[in-house]
Amino acid sequence: MGIPEQQLETWSHQGSMKQSAATYKSIKAALEAVNAAYNGRNYQVFLQGSYGNDTNIYSESDVDVIISLDDVYYSDLSELSPEEKALYDQARVPGTYTFDQYKNEVFNALSYRFGSDVRLGNKAITIDANGGRRKADIIPAMQFRRYYSFKSIDDNQRDEGICFFSAAEEKIVNYPRQHSANLTSKHRSSDLWLKPMVRILKNIRSHLLENGLIVPEVAPSYFIEGLLYNVPDEKFGSSYQDSLYNVMNWFETEADKGELVCANEQYYLLRSGSSNCWEAKNAEIFINACIDLWNNW
Repeated sequence: MGIPEQQLETWSHQGSMKQSAATYKSIKAALEAVNAAYNGRNYQVFLQGSYGNDTNIYSESDVDVIISLDDVYYSDLSELSPEEKALYDQARVPGTYTFDQYKNEVFNALSYRFGSDVRLGNKAITIDANGGRRKADIIPAMQFRRYYSFKSIDDNQRDEGICFFSAAEEKIVNYPRQHSANLTSKHRSSDLWLKPMVRILKNIRSHLLENGLIVPEVAPSYFIEGLLYNVPDEKFGSSYQDSLYNVMNWFETEADKGELVCANEQYYLLRSGSSNCWEAKNAEIFINACIDLWNNW
């Protein structure tokens, strides 16, 4: 019989937007304050995560914000030839504004506005929920460039993302703009089925967690979005029941799992030992748990 259509329709709904929008507005204003020490530098404030991608569900309350500095950038030159690397080295002007200095200045700007509700986490600066404000994670980041060719500063091919550092100084690279743009494009090409189906799978994950059937690290939201990004458009449509059945059956019997990509199309989706990729065994655990839930509802 499977999970009833009515239950799936309920799970397809988007979570609260009003509080999230107000939270983001207040954080953006604090980050863009004229008295911020980094004011005058070239930076951008934007959303990432479930709220930013319209895939948030009722149980997800965090607002994820990026403040990305473009005046300083880190690079991946692994695709360049030795000659191109030499040209890059000749053109490069070393930065003097450090990531730690930048992060501290962002922390101070937020503390000036939100006081003791602001604290440093491993990767993000967290603002605790207070009254009508939702909990928020703010990531100070710098531009990241993955070069594919280089002749000069003005003549090169590259993908631009962001990078930041954990408390243990691990460099983390991501491509949130590409992730968001590609999800939106896929949503349109799937006749607006993609994002409701993401929310359904996220709610199924929440149900599985509440019943002790999986553990949190098995299925992060980011990788659920990546999984559905790879599903062919024709697998969606007609009903949520049919779409969910088709997604699970496609993953188990049709998908070329080694070739699946993250929604940003910068990394493979299923790989072991990489923070940018979903452990293949965890993806299998999650899908099998979804299938069991479907079969035993």
